[in-house]
Amino acid sequence: MKRLAIIGASGHGKVVADVAIAAGVGSISFYDDKAPDIKRLGQFKVVGNTGDAIQDSGLYDSVIVAIGNAQTREKIQKQLVKVSSAIVHPASVIGSDVHLGEGTVVMPGAIINAGVQIGSGAIINSGAVIEHDCCLGDFVHVCPNASIAGGVTIGSHSWIGIGASVIQSVLIGEYATVGAGAVVIHKVADNQTVIGIPAKPTNK
Repeated sequence: MKRLAIIGASGHGKVVADVAIAAGVGSISFYDDKAPDIKRLGQFKVVGNTGDAIQDSGLYDSVIVAIGNAQTREKIQKQLVKVSSAIVHPASVIGSDVHLGEGTVVMPGAIINAGVQIGSGAIINSGAVIEHDCCLGDFVHVCPNASIAGGVTIGSHSWIGIGASVIQSVLIGEYATVGAGAVVIHKVADNQTVIGIPAKPTNK
């Protein structure tokens, strides 16, 4: 991968850029809807907004959407001519027979063990552990230091909060949210938010 465009000039975008550089990307340009008011993100140029990125996406070897909101990430990614293959930091550990969908980013220190299947546009953040034979849907976000035991299924667009733990073989539905530090021992339904130890649905 020689030329990469990143959509989202934010703190998360900085981390994605670091991962890309460590993975051997040659050059990086940023796009963000605050352009032209912002022209740089650290060492990188912000060359246009999201609309420009969609129009320009065919000019790059790869494009990745570095936006935390899963629905926004999906909406933009689906409009791109070219989407990056998964970008994996070399300081992560990826087991055998692991599938990573296009546009997925794996941050440093993450461990993804054998047989894991991860869909498109996912974020596997720093220090996250995903054990054997898990299945994560599209646009899932596993936050830093979350631990997912073997055989877990996580539906698309779900968010696993920082430091959360999920025991083996649990099903987490689509658009679900697991709060920071929660311990999930039972099924989480679609669109449900759970918090606490053990994790229980919120009253909100």
